[in-house]
Amino acid sequence: MEPAMDLYEAIAAGNEAAALEALDAQPRPPEEQRRPTPVLWALYHGHRDLARTLAGRIGHLDLAEAAALDDAPRVRQLLDSGEPVDGRTPDGYTPLQLAAFFGGSQAAVPLLERGADPGAVAGNPMRIQPLHAAVAGRHHDIAARLIAAGADVNARQQAGYTPLLAAAGNGDADLVHTLLDAGADPQLADDAGMRPADLADQHGHEALAAELRKA
Repeated sequence: MEPAMDLYEAIAAGNEAAALEALDAQPRPPEEQRRPTPVLWALYHGHRDLARTLAGRIGHLDLAEAAALDDAPRVRQLLDSGEPVDGRTPDGYTPLQLAAFFGGSQAAVPLLERGADPGAVAGNPMRIQPLHAAVAGRHHDIAARLIAAGADVNARQQAGYTPLLAAAGNGDADLVHTLLDAGADPQLADDAGMRPADLADQHGHEALAAELRKA
């Protein structure tokens, strides 16, 4: 008989049965409490349905999980109970950063209303801000909301990446236009010297690259 899979191994593999078996076997041991929660781990590995299944089995969502799963009523409930709006996950992310990356457009509303920092920097080497996360996830509505809340459109994350560099590399013309209209600098290069037009070209978005060179 094969040994039971570790909880995090099962989640990463998208093995729902093994993940639930491991989850039911015992509560999270102390060493796992320094890791992302099982729900977030599932989201990090692209298993959104599994994340919801795990959340249902656990029976509640913490603020970061609720933000990532776009559960705005739960976000409001936790904020009303005194949860810090910019509290950090063990790997250094704020609820707003997670909402921005995973498309939590409804959850982002109460977070920003309660004072979540649109310029919070992740406490890990990636150093993303919420706008970087929204652009990476291609969530236009959240990006626009963050810009309206005062997010720095020229903020740099790891390797000197700006939101405009990410949007250009993704070929996301609508986000490129939104960022340019908000004052993003098309001449800012990353640490390797690549400008937005260069990244657009590199990824096969020639028309967008030409537009950026004229911006």
